[in-house]
Amino acid sequence: MADIAVTYVLDKLMALMQEEVKLLKGVKEETVWIADELATMEAFLRTADEMEERSPQLDVWVKQVRDVAYDIEDVLDEYRLVVEVTNPHGNDLNASLSKIVFSMRNLRARHHIASEIHQLRSRFESISEGRQRFQGETTIVDTKITAKTRHDRRQDALLLEEADLVGIEKPKKQLISWLVQDDSGREVVSVVGMGGLGKTTLVKKVYDDTQVKLQFKYRAWVTVSQSFKMEDLLKDMVQQLYKVKRRPVPQGMDSMSTDQLRTKIKSFLQHKKYLVVLDDVWHMDDWDAVKHTLPNNSCSRVMLTTRNSEVASVSCKEFNGNVYPLNPLSPEESWTLFCRKTFWDNSCPPDLKSITESILGRCEGLPLAIVAISGVLGTKNRIDEWDMIQRSLADELKENVRLNSMEKILFLSYHDLPYSLKSCFLYFSIFPASHLIDKMRLIRLWIAEGFVKEKEGMVLEEVAEGYLYELLNRSLIQVAGTTSEGRIKTCRIHDLLREIIISKSRDQNFVTIARGGQNMMWPDKVRRLSIHKATQDVPETKSNGRLRSLLMFQRVESSLSKSSKSLLFPPDFRLLNLLDLQGAPLAIFPNEITKLFHLKYLSLRGTKIEIIPSSIGNLQNLETFDLKHTRVTALPAEISRLQKLRHLLVYRYEIESYAHFNSKYGFKAVAQIGRLQFLQKLGIIEADHGGDDMMKELGRLKQLRRLAIVKLRRENGTALCSSINLLTNLRALSITSAEEDEIIDLESLSFPPPFLQRIYLTGCLEKLPYWISSLHSLAKVSLKWSQLKVDPLESLQGLPNLVHLEFLQVYEGEILQFKAGGFQRLKVLGLDKMDALKTVTVEMGAMPFLEKLILQRCKSLHRLPSGIEHLSKLKLVEFFDMPNELILSIRPEIEGGDYLKVAHVPEINSTYWRDGAWDVYSLDRSSEGEGSAPTRSHELPPYWK
Repeated sequence: MADIAVTYVLDKLMALMQEEVKLLKGVKEETVWIADELATMEAFLRTADEMEERSPQLDVWVKQVRDVAYDIEDVLDEYRLVVEVTNPHGNDLNASLSKIVFSMRNLRARHHIASEIHQLRSRFESISEGRQRFQGETTIVDTKITAKTRHDRRQDALLLEEADLVGIEKPKKQLISWLVQDDSGREVVSVVGMGGLGKTTLVKKVYDDTQVKLQFKYRAWVTVSQSFKMEDLLKDMVQQLYKVKRRPVPQGMDSMSTDQLRTKIKSFLQHKKYLVVLDDVWHMDDWDAVKHTLPNNSCSRVMLTTRNSEVASVSCKEFNGNVYPLNPLSPEESWTLFCRKTFWDNSCPPDLKSITESILGRCEGLPLAIVAISGVLGTKNRIDEWDMIQRSLADELKENVRLNSMEKILFLSYHDLPYSLKSCFLYFSIFPASHLIDKMRLIRLWIAEGFVKEKEGMVLEEVAEGYLYELLNRSLIQVAGTTSEGRIKTCRIHDLLREIIISKSRDQNFVTIARGGQNMMWPDKVRRLSIHKATQDVPETKSNGRLRSLLMFQRVESSLSKSSKSLLFPPDFRLLNLLDLQGAPLAIFPNEITKLFHLKYLSLRGTKIEIIPSSIGNLQNLETFDLKHTRVTALPAEISRLQKLRHLLVYRYEIESYAHFNSKYGFKAVAQIGRLQFLQKLGIIEADHGGDDMMKELGRLKQLRRLAIVKLRRENGTALCSSINLLTNLRALSITSAEEDEIIDLESLSFPPPFLQRIYLTGCLEKLPYWISSLHSLAKVSLKWSQLKVDPLESLQGLPNLVHLEFLQVYEGEILQFKAGGFQRLKVLGLDKMDALKTVTVEMGAMPFLEKLILQRCKSLHRLPSGIEHLSKLKLVEFFDMPNELILSIRPEIEGGDYLKVAHVPEINSTYWRDGAWDVYSLDRSSEGEGSAPTRSHELPPYWK
């Protein structure tokens, strides 16, 4: 996106003009002129980017703007490199000489930037003339594309109407039941899902169903779309409703205002039982504009189809409705649909089976994609033609008429995105296919790239998380994994959407992807490089000098060769902003990295690096330093110079056995770590290095959101509490004592962080900290090796937002009693290694939303919790290493639900009922704790019978 490049450079120019009051005469004026031109071009480019089709000449002009913007950025970054990197310190003779050399170098840099800016202005003048020529094109083309877009979108439904529909009966039956149920008042039924799932087709089948027609005499189907006009929509509704009554439309309707049309519709439908379908609703504003037109009549219904989950949920909450999330087809349904559309006899030839399975895997159950691709492949007879389409799907999407139509349908959501989100969405093209994308990694990458803009009262990470949820709401990305308390952990993107944004990213030179074994045309100037296989696939070109971002995935080398190292760290990479070498085969920290003055993001996660050099202090702009799962145990004192650091991650887990206490390893923090004023995540600090002084330093980190400490000793508890009192922004706190029987003393904590959401305490507690019961934001509490003498449930049961509670060797009593009214939002409960525990009691009204119960290694617990039948929401109970007597206490004849269908057999280690079948895990302790894949059965395991 050319406008992204322009915006980024514009910000840098503004900063330069504010900081550099000593710019040479004439340069400042030219810089201001260029900044003004960039601002004008930015507005024009945003309009041009909205267009699906534009002239080749306009595309050339956009490329010219992007290139000159990048050239300006290069000049500015080169200038900062010379001026800011060599800043002399000290008062001795050598320091004075250094200052003289520095001043001369500074002067040369100013002359150089003056010359460069003068040349850039002449280029800009030529480009500006081009903008004048294209100024009118955006308006003209935009009008044409609006009409074309609406036509193409309706092809979504038409294409699926022609297909033999598959997998539609279950959702159709559910939607009809919601429509015809005899509830009072108007209700809304929303069908939500990504483009191409067949929402319109499904709802049309429901709308035309005989039972629905008999129930609703007055019906109207209105297509909203992205660019609807309210007057046209209301007139269309009036015509349909009057047609049902076989009456002519009101006279003068064409001249009626919007308010008059709304009044006419509301009056017509008053006291009538109606069904109105609003197809393809994109925004809340669209729904708000229509909803008050429809009266609140008894048993009337409104149906929505939308790609936006916020529209679906809000509309249904307002009017007591139901949301139906439409899911992709199953593999079996996908196969059936594909064969029906591709082969005359509905069966796939054996020689095409493997390729068919691969292609369907790319479709991921998307009916629109399956139908479109089957239409293409149905005309191909040879296996090599099928294989070619499979390998070059991204190009086929652009060039094949059928697939090009599908691409436009899927990409409508991109064009509807706010400007700030378009670059964030295109960034998903950087990741390999089927890659599960860690949420926090993505957010930090976005920030390092400069995509996230500041908002008052919010840190950048919170703004970026808002961006992520917006993309989720628009059905552009999918949640892949969540934490027990419901936070997003990983996300993914549909494979076909990924192919489409890869194509767009390539066209705009947004990112260059190196994929193993693939011949590709490299752009002249690479800005972002994502290596998906091996470094030998990346040619050494002069274009790498412009590189700002380098990410490596799925490396195959066991160690980096000399040529690979020279490729990853050549001298002309000096302007790099982002370097992500997660999992790379590195054992020694590459010293070349410390010369990357502009570097904001550095990840060496999962490498074998052990030592970080003191020259790391050169990276004055570093914001994220990720050393998770490396072998680093100490950082040099110079780390405190990195005053822009926001995330410092230095830790690893080594779990030798399930009950191992010392499984977390952190690092010895530097004495002045409190200088890192912008730190938001710090983990894991080893508290036995530095004592009270180190604990007090933590109190200076006022922006901390997440703090993890290990090896804490009792005598350091007071100093730590004094610091935590000051950390009002803390959201997650993890503390592990030095030894299993070492007491964690947190009693002097007077002002616990008010927004704390997660707390992990591993170590001996004399008593549960009194202040925990006041933390109303707590969602997860994990207590391990606490060895409490007093029942901890009393202090925890009233927490209003507690979702996950985990106990491991926490309580030495014989009885745990979950009282009525306690734990009102708890969903996950784990009880582990409670050796003395004999009885668990659940009173009616306790834990009403509990979904998962895990009982492990409680050797004295011989019976199921008393009152377990009260847990009506329970979906899964898991046993691990529990007494056989408990198994014998299970009585399948007791009514209550699937939670009773639970078993454990010592030889099998873990057996439980889930989703209508038994999961049986056999854990092989000889293979590093990894068990075999679960077997599934609807019958009880024979050895349990």
